[in-house]
Amino acid sequence: MIRLNLRHLRAFAQVAATGSISAASGKVFLSQPAITQALAKLEEAIGTPLFLRKSTGMFLTEAGELLRARVDRALFILARAARRVVRSGRSKSAGFANFDHLLTTVQLRCFLALCETGNYSWSARNLGVSRPSVHRAINDLERISGIQLFTRSAQGFEPTHAGDALRQSALLAFAELKQGLEEVSMLLGRDTARIVLGSLPLARSFILPKAINDLSAIRPDVRIEARDGAYKDMLHALRYGEMDILIGALRDPLPVDDVVQEELFVDRLAIAARAGHPLAGKRRLGADTLAQFPWVTPSPNIPTRQHFDALFENAARPAPDRIVETSSLILIRGLLLGSDRLTIISRHQIAGELEEGVLTTLDFTLDGSDRPIGITTRRDWSPTATQSLFLDLLREICSGNMTWMQMKKASHTAVRGLT
Repeated sequence: MIRLNLRHLRAFAQVAATGSISAASGKVFLSQPAITQALAKLEEAIGTPLFLRKSTGMFLTEAGELLRARVDRALFILARAARRVVRSGRSKSAGFANFDHLLTTVQLRCFLALCETGNYSWSARNLGVSRPSVHRAINDLERISGIQLFTRSAQGFEPTHAGDALRQSALLAFAELKQGLEEVSMLLGRDTARIVLGSLPLARSFILPKAINDLSAIRPDVRIEARDGAYKDMLHALRYGEMDILIGALRDPLPVDDVVQEELFVDRLAIAARAGHPLAGKRRLGADTLAQFPWVTPSPNIPTRQHFDALFENAARPAPDRIVETSSLILIRGLLLGSDRLTIISRHQIAGELEEGVLTTLDFTLDGSDRPIGITTRRDWSPTATQSLFLDLLREICSGNMTWMQMKKASHTAVRGLT
């Protein structure tokens, strides 16, 4: 991955804005030879000219236009962060009001490493630099900002509130620059895109396998990283630029205001059990009967668990206490097949097992269990062409043009292809 120099990028942005090296010189406080050298190094690193140099001025190439859009967004994010950090931070010394103009890539890399590890030695080891180098970068960052960015705790160094705000913005700015490099590479015929996905349980059985396979057929060189985990953790990664897209059950209301949701389809929950379960095929089951059996449920605060709790609360009776808590579809499947346990689950997630006849759903309607399934992204996120293509594939897969039976068969095929 190319490591872009922030000072070079500021020079690039000013030359792009003014069309002149001499005009940009006064804006970024660099000499004209220094700006010329900065642009040459930037073009060499990226591997293509960013400007057409003419007697009438400097004009952006197509690659330059692509990069400029991302650089402008990254610099705006850092400028906004500087204002927020100064407002929210506890003054350590007299810093600079627009300290974002003084930020360097080295400072931000050391800062982010210490945020992640909480330890100067580990940060230095991860970056491949000396421990004093990390100390110096952090000290310089706190000096120019005038803000205390870390506090010491029993676990190590932790970012202050102001430090965390700067961390989020630095990660988002670097994410923008990464996207800019990917767009330029695509223009040059090299698809270096990397998409990081967060997958909630429902998306893993059918939606993601098909969308990833479809994208790979069109863009075979795209790298995809699919992560799973708790919603709270993945939402945090999304908001901090460490993830591009979160796919799964949508939340109402949204827990934060800097992300947006897009509904893809509506899913309904059912109570599932193994084929041959004592309740299989029985009609008009009630909560009293269901409570006599052991259950598999997700952890508290997961939407499906809330339906489990509501089932028995609405019947004015205690919920069963013989439960296993897990969100692992593999573990749920194994527990159901090997016992008389019950679970509340999406039909979509067990489409293959239902078709094979190894699992069945019970005759009990879970009122209010319709769940919108969709995409969560950052509010101000601007996807690359490859990311947009992936989103379009997701929308097509989940569109109303695909019947439930087609989804079942596709899900079954996708699951078999992965085993």
